[in-house]
Amino acid sequence: MKAPKSSPRVKASKMERANYKWIYLFLLPTVLIFLMFYFVPIIQVFLTSFTKWDGFNAPEFNGLTNYINMFTNSGFTYALKNLFYWCLVGMFLHVGFGVLTAFVLYQKPRGWKFTRMVFMIPNVISAAAWAMIYRFFFSDDMGILNSFIRLIDPNFHVQWFYTSPWAFWAVTFTWLFYAVIVTLLVLGDLMNIPQELNEAAKIDGASGWQLVRHIQLPLCRSAIGTSVICTLTSRISMYEQISLTTQGGPGDDTMSLSILLVKGITDYRYGYANAIGVLMFVIGLIILGIVNKAFRMDVSDY
Repeated sequence: MKAPKSSPRVKASKMERANYKWIYLFLLPTVLIFLMFYFVPIIQVFLTSFTKWDGFNAPEFNGLTNYINMFTNSGFTYALKNLFYWCLVGMFLHVGFGVLTAFVLYQKPRGWKFTRMVFMIPNVISAAAWAMIYRFFFSDDMGILNSFIRLIDPNFHVQWFYTSPWAFWAVTFTWLFYAVIVTLLVLGDLMNIPQELNEAAKIDGASGWQLVRHIQLPLCRSAIGTSVICTLTSRISMYEQISLTTQGGPGDDTMSLSILLVKGITDYRYGYANAIGVLMFVIGLIILGIVNKAFRMDVSDY
């Protein structure tokens, strides 16, 4: 008696299971790298955040002392407030400017390729270099901005990075309009929209604004959501622009969590610094979850 033949679906399933071992083999190096350089350090940071540790001697458990010191620090309150304001500015102005630029370039006006190239040039320069450039730009004695203003008001003198409340906005301008990553992400999604959708909408009588609002913007949802995540998490870890310009001053006007973290390290308070690191990590996870849900990034566009 002949054995029953396997159906094509069963054969395909067996072949897929046979290929799993190769998939796992190729994933193994990535998993090991993640465990060694990401997962284990994150666990160590979390555990040592409950200790008194100077970086040299063995950590000593001190419970919630680091977190209590952190939340009762006046600089920490300013850092959270600044982070909130920078996130609002980044989400609406920084991302908004990048999205607007992407939609303008998508229309391919005359000189759009040259504009795209010029728009990318400043983003090749490091954040530290831009911070130093802006120190001269906002300088009272030789800065371009004050020199231009003094053409109108000869008696105008403001040290932008050292005067409240202008220091906050001076730091903000060091990154606000450099949104090429946002533009490239959104422009890539715009380029991938099937032309049939745009043409069908035009045939149905859709205006240019209706085309943008009802077709192009919704189909760029994932790219815009990714841009918001990148922008907000960059504000959490923002260090160079502040350290090289205001160092968190004047007072605590431009204080950030990363400045407090580095200060904890330089003061040999590694447990305290790791407590700040844990909070930054948690805030990043919360932002990731909220943005993912708000932009429905797990839902397919097509």
